[in-house]
Amino acid sequence: MPARILTLLLLALCACTAQARTATARIDTVRAAGAELHGVTVRLSWPAGAAQGELRVEAARIEADALGYRFRDVGWTCPLASTGPTDWTCDGVLNAAGAGRMRLAVDLSSARTDARLTRGDARIALARTAAAPDATRLDLARVPLAWAQALLARGWSAGRLGAGTADGRVTLHTATGKPLRVEGELAIRAMALESADASVAVGDLDGRIAFDARIPDAGAMRVDVDAELHDGEILFGNTYLALDGKPLQFALDARQAPGGGWAIPRLQWRDGATLAADGSAALGADGAVRELALEARSTALEALPARYLSGWLGLAGLGELALSGAATVRVDLAQGALRRLDATLDGVDLTDAADRFRIDGLAGDLRVATGASVDSELRWRSGALYGLDFGAIRLPMRSAEGGLRLREPAALAMLGGQVRLLAFALQPPAADTGVRLAFGLELDALELGQLTSALGWPALGGTLSGRIPSARYADERLDFDGGLAVQVFGGRVDVGALSMERPFGVAPTLSADLALHDLDLLGITGAFDFGSITGRLHGRIDGLRLVDWTATAFDAELHTEPARGVRQRISQRAVQDISSVGDASLVSSLQGRLIALFDDFGYRRIGIGCRLANEVCRMSGLHSAGDGFTIVEGAGVPKLQVVGFNRNVDWPTLVERLAAVATGDVAPVVD
Repeated sequence: MPARILTLLLLALCACTAQARTATARIDTVRAAGAELHGVTVRLSWPAGAAQGELRVEAARIEADALGYRFRDVGWTCPLASTGPTDWTCDGVLNAAGAGRMRLAVDLSSARTDARLTRGDARIALARTAAAPDATRLDLARVPLAWAQALLARGWSAGRLGAGTADGRVTLHTATGKPLRVEGELAIRAMALESADASVAVGDLDGRIAFDARIPDAGAMRVDVDAELHDGEILFGNTYLALDGKPLQFALDARQAPGGGWAIPRLQWRDGATLAADGSAALGADGAVRELALEARSTALEALPARYLSGWLGLAGLGELALSGAATVRVDLAQGALRRLDATLDGVDLTDAADRFRIDGLAGDLRVATGASVDSELRWRSGALYGLDFGAIRLPMRSAEGGLRLREPAALAMLGGQVRLLAFALQPPAADTGVRLAFGLELDALELGQLTSALGWPALGGTLSGRIPSARYADERLDFDGGLAVQVFGGRVDVGALSMERPFGVAPTLSADLALHDLDLLGITGAFDFGSITGRLHGRIDGLRLVDWTATAFDAELHTEPARGVRQRISQRAVQDISSVGDASLVSSLQGRLIALFDDFGYRRIGIGCRLANEVCRMSGLHSAGDGFTIVEGAGVPKLQVVGFNRNVDWPTLVERLAAVATGDVAPVVD
């Protein structure tokens, strides 16, 4: 053993130098506690009759491959004193290339070896006895965790240790013919750790870690870990966890796989009622999850979004989602892809802080499989979408080949009518594609009065009906086939080319084309307090684009068409409102001075257009009128004509004018 060899060497050196001042011994290799010292030189200088001498030990290389450490050009110089026939003490400075200046103190005898290595306030104390020569105990105090970088790299080459300290005890077992075994328990403080690609990061982590590692010179390494973490932050991919003084327990058994990567037959996570998980996994050499069998349970879902899901929800624009209830999820991955998913939900409530949606009483089972088909069923009690309440629904599902589809149509009550889900198919995200969704929808007699009231719009009568035979969602875009027909103001509005981008994300965007057929102008102007106009309105709004529900582009053209038995009259208030909105003026014939005497006027046609782009509305009318364009073409006596002269109108200003008209802030003035 090295301690015994060094003791005998010192005795021999002292004996053979009774008359000499110095002596030197050279040793090719010394093996000790999982390490090898190469090119060792021991030099002793002891003056005759002196109480102590000077010992210098040099090593060209020190290698502890199992622990991942290598040092070169190591030198230790200390005053050597004898405290007994075979007892020695030496305390001096230790230097190694690239390792900085440290201090090493050794108490050496044939029965035991004690050593203390210090640098600043960090200390490692070593104890070893002849009675148990295969066990070396290390006591650590305020030891920088960065000192364990080489050991970490042995099992995880991409890991980078930063700040933090450790206190505790570690024991090295070096039995002949067996792998090096390192076991212990450490208290860690302010630990910092990061992967090379920053996909894994730990900051200011406090806790306790018990470990047992077997590290052979060649072959598979195994590590068992049990930890209790108290404070700090953990980032793993998009999962962010802030402990905030709420402790959790973590345990795993890991076995290094041939060619890199790890097999993890035991994986445990305990975070009170918020999350408990048990399972097994296999990681590739790059750290990616290749295999996973995991069961996770939560009886307090309300804590889950802030504690675990903030990163994932933020990517979906749902950073403030509130949850409650209980859930159990079982997931099985193979070759990095989902093989099976079973989820059981009990009284789950979901509430979006932005009031975009709400689901109450979500319950049932959800099963997704890649093999033989499996059936499941979800249901909820009630909910709301953008402030519009809807009723209960039952969703019978079937899964096969990784997808999920509706087994039969489902319906729910909404806005005094009914929404029927004709079909539904969901394909979870894969390695090269995101989530994909397809569904068919039918709307039956939804009351526009309830819709406009919920949205805070002027009250409208009529119903909304339509059928969308197919809609597809992929890459945060929702496209609809088919169209909707809105029965409103005694006519019909057809909605086509409907699509949405980021429907539940940041700045949702809606695109559509609208066609207006035979709408009652008296009902429209009455609903929006826009004077009074009788007649029938037709037109189109092509390329409508709403960003965060604000219009940013469209090409609109609206006009009247004569209808049998329908009078075409326009009130003086409506004339003034049109003028105030579009910078129009009144142009008349010789009867102009008589206009102020009339409450309403006959008209032949009304037409107006607006092409919106870059917050500017390019205005048009029925036809050109000199430098302007005709909006209202009069009929009868007095003959009225409304002409617009400003073809380019600032859109925000136009919206402000429309709002002013709707609130009655425009006073009627006739020139």
